[in-house]
Amino acid sequence: MELLLQNVSKHVSLSHEEQEIFLSYFTEKSLKRKEYLLREGEICRGTAFVTKGLLRSYSVDKNGFEHVIQFAPDGWWINDMYSHNYEKPARLFIDALEDVTFLWLQKSDRENMYKVIPKLERFFRILAENSLISYKNRLINSLSLPAKERYQSFCAEYPTLIECLPQKQVASYIGVTPEFLSKMLNAT
Repeated sequence: MELLLQNVSKHVSLSHEEQEIFLSYFTEKSLKRKEYLLREGEICRGTAFVTKGLLRSYSVDKNGFEHVIQFAPDGWWINDMYSHNYEKPARLFIDALEDVTFLWLQKSDRENMYKVIPKLERFFRILAENSLISYKNRLINSLSLPAKERYQSFCAEYPTLIECLPQKQVASYIGVTPEFLSKMLNAT
């Protein structure tokens, strides 16, 4: 819970009483490696804050290729924003790349929380804005940067994951084949 409070304190200040109320809306959950938090087609009914482990979100194209959208290590938030906000079937899968513990916030609880502690709406707005900026930067990088620079951007975004992720996952995130990534890394 301390990691969550640290995350919030970067953007809003909560009194001790507000912290207690805020934390009461979360449920601690866990997944084993390869278990799913969300599957494509399901409705995403909440948001996860990772306290230990690693989640990833990805889509699968018509040829069966995975395209990693996001990794969520300790201290990161993750959900399928489209499904969550519009209550439509998810377009993403979210699964555990390793055993993971996370704090789950139901969408309905979040809406109630805003009424009790209005400044938390500002916190989640800031998260959404930062996420949008990150995704736009990633899109621009994907469209305009060579693979090596996309890899460097990945390393800057996820410095703690460089050594622990399989190259297949990194390759999927930056939009290259694992073989290409291996050749590129061995050439440097």
